[in-house]
Amino acid sequence: MKIAVVGTGYVGLVTGTCFADSGNNVICVDNNPKKLAQLREGEVPIYEPGLETLFKRAIREKRMSFTDNLADAVAASDILFLCLPTPPGADGQADLSAVLNVAAQIGDLITEYKVIVNKSTVPVGTADRVREAIQAHTDVPFDVVSNPEFLREGAAVNDFQKPERVVIGTSSERAAEVMRELYEPFVRSGNPIIIMDERSSEMTKYAANGFLATKITFMNEIANLCERLGADVDNVRRGIGTDSRIGKRFLFAGIGFGGSCFPKDVQALHYTARENDYDFRILGAVQDVNDAQKLSIVEKVKKYYNGDVKGRTFGIWGLTFKPETDDVREAPAIYIIKALIELGAKVKAYDPEAHETFPAAVGQEVSSKIDYVQDQTSALRDVDALIICTEWNEFRRPDFENFQKLMKAPVIFDGRNLYDLDRMEDLNITYFSVGRRTVHLNRKVADA
Repeated sequence: MKIAVVGTGYVGLVTGTCFADSGNNVICVDNNPKKLAQLREGEVPIYEPGLETLFKRAIREKRMSFTDNLADAVAASDILFLCLPTPPGADGQADLSAVLNVAAQIGDLITEYKVIVNKSTVPVGTADRVREAIQAHTDVPFDVVSNPEFLREGAAVNDFQKPERVVIGTSSERAAEVMRELYEPFVRSGNPIIIMDERSSEMTKYAANGFLATKITFMNEIANLCERLGADVDNVRRGIGTDSRIGKRFLFAGIGFGGSCFPKDVQALHYTARENDYDFRILGAVQDVNDAQKLSIVEKVKKYYNGDVKGRTFGIWGLTFKPETDDVREAPAIYIIKALIELGAKVKAYDPEAHETFPAAVGQEVSSKIDYVQDQTSALRDVDALIICTEWNEFRRPDFENFQKLMKAPVIFDGRNLYDLDRMEDLNITYFSVGRRTVHLNRKVADA
């Protein structure tokens, strides 16, 4: 099939690449000259496992091309995917200006039937607004479809190629048949293509992310209570995760969720509820708890050092919001590092993939105060304590002798519960985690 993907951000690039890999002809449209130059050179501008191999193969076999000319892409395609940014405003409302602007341009350009697909995460009712924006510029027949993505960063290629479900929102049987044909190669194992109305499809995306964010936040609340009652959140997680009504996933306690989806989508759904005179109280609590959870580890640091961390140096392992990505949007590390610097502490930071994205996210003033190091061992050298913010695999089995040899004192604040408590005790390491007992060796805290 002939496909245009408008927008080559995370969702657009994965979508275009995976469709091209399944035999379709794909034109990717973007208005960023620098990014277009990278893409034409076969360079993937994001880190996503498995994507580069498919991307280069699609280019090599001439199934994927790139342009800044929307008119050419519209003329050459039967299906147009809108994968455009919808950033939240200060009040949480999603900004649809990019989506509606492109929709209006498409209205001026189409000369025959097209299927226009909203792939971006958009508020309920956006399909209607996109339809109206196009209709204002053309009498040519077309259909607008809602097709939300359910891609996990770090596993997006697998999620796209082997989806648990494909949700298609359309009131047009013609458009539904086009979308069924497009997605049929990805659901041969029997997973469903679910056809519904556009508004229900748009709500499905928000409901899914809102529920998962709530599930994470609930476990963080349980973890905070476990610390006060002497219970172990890992045991609780195993105890409830075997209940099929609850499930095992998204039950790991930590220092809060980040990324481009959960924070933005929770805000947007909360805003939509308020605009429709409904107080979605659970989502308000999710946001408040998650904001506090990101800084909970700083409170433990302050308590351990009797409120005075000025002049101390902290090693940071992990800057991204999750492993297997270079995405640092709303990452807990941002808030933790900023808080430590404001308290007068020094920071040595290491992440396998975020050496370019993190400085841009925190800004020059903060970034200039961070000592970015090239490996995890360097982040331990002469630091007062280590703070673990991201559960990269390479942090799970470190050389534990380095904690004793390189650090001023072997003290770890683990925001992802990577290590066994008894092992830490055997290694004579002071160890703070989330929702579990503290391995506190009652050392006298050294002067900064």
